[in-house]
Amino acid sequence: MLDIKFVRENPEIVKENIKKKFQDHKLPMVDRVLELDEKNRAAITEASNLRASRNSLSKQIGMLMGQAKKDPSKLEEAEKVKAQVKANADRLAELEKLEEEYAAEIHHLMMNIPNIIDPSVPIGPDDSANVEVQRFGEPVIPEYEIPYHTEIMEKLNGVDMDAAGRVSGNGFYYLMGDIARLHSAVLAYARDFMINKGFIYCIPPFMIHGNVVEGVMSQTDMDAMMYKIEGEDLYLIGTSEHSMIGKFIDQIIPESSLPQTLTSYSPCFRKEKGAHGIEERGVYRIHQFEKQEMIVVCKPEESMEWYEKMWRYSVELFRSLEIPVRQLECCSGDLADLKVKSCDIEAWSPRQQKYFEVCSCSNLGDAQARRLKMRVKGADGKTYLPHTLNNTVVAPPRMLIAFLENHLLADGSVTIPEVLRPYMGGAEILVPKN
Repeated sequence: MLDIKFVRENPEIVKENIKKKFQDHKLPMVDRVLELDEKNRAAITEASNLRASRNSLSKQIGMLMGQAKKDPSKLEEAEKVKAQVKANADRLAELEKLEEEYAAEIHHLMMNIPNIIDPSVPIGPDDSANVEVQRFGEPVIPEYEIPYHTEIMEKLNGVDMDAAGRVSGNGFYYLMGDIARLHSAVLAYARDFMINKGFIYCIPPFMIHGNVVEGVMSQTDMDAMMYKIEGEDLYLIGTSEHSMIGKFIDQIIPESSLPQTLTSYSPCFRKEKGAHGIEERGVYRIHQFEKQEMIVVCKPEESMEWYEKMWRYSVELFRSLEIPVRQLECCSGDLADLKVKSCDIEAWSPRQQKYFEVCSCSNLGDAQARRLKMRVKGADGKTYLPHTLNNTVVAPPRMLIAFLENHLLADGSVTIPEVLRPYMGGAEILVPKN
């Protein structure tokens, strides 16, 4: 969400940004905001003048009523002033109603005008225009066939999709045995990895109020993702970023406490609307999963530095698990409306012989802070809006797909990298059960 003052002073920049995001249907919103803003400010000025005159007229009536005791003609004059006060009061009520209507429409439009993207963001209409920046680790294509990930899991007696379908429907799963333990091990390792980077470990609420949802994401993302609890002002979180950034709603943060560096565990719940291709069956795109997240709240001048650190943490973690990855810069049309800059970390899939997304790192500038009314109090006593960033640490079970494919041996066994063995009871290899 942009500052209305910025839109007022830079309408052409805002429009050009909308064009860069290939959202030309939103261009009329800018003109409508400017029109409403002008009307709203005029209404506020007129209302302010009416309130200022109210006291003066009231005093005038009192004076005239006092004079009417000696001069009856003053009584008629007093009645005229009373009539003026009544007319002013009626007009003030009308203006106050208009202010509310103007403010509500301005707010709705401003919530849909995209954030200004960083100049370094590549321009393109959709994810097909995303740009590979660099690779980390050598992608390997083994001489033996790599089965689909659910087949690998089934040979380890590690997944039951049929039972999950009977119990919950499509998009759910049972993980069992070694695979379930591997799932928990990856999360525990990711947690400790981030703690060792100086992040504070958190377990947040898994349900949040509607005003927090509105503060952390766009309406489009909300409709596509969030599950609403019927009859209550609560939504199941799609990622712990939602409740972790929401933690600061309506708060004034001491500048001395910045940066806030947090890493959080949570289950995540997503509608995942729309049909998906064959590569997204199994446990790739699901309604329920668990994730370790990293969140940073910092000074505006430090946010790009943190952005670089955060995506590199993801690369470091995946390479420590011996999984080749690449950084993919998201183009303008692939950025959610609140994002200033974003990149994906994609893991190598030996089976598909291509990379697929496992992490997403985003700098949202001050958009979430403005929506949530988060402020920082500086050493000079003045307040300003902080910047917020988030990034996936790991999100199994999707991350397990990359893990299993890259550690699968020809006989169906799965090797465990050294850093993960303490979380797996010292096991160095998982052996098929059937």
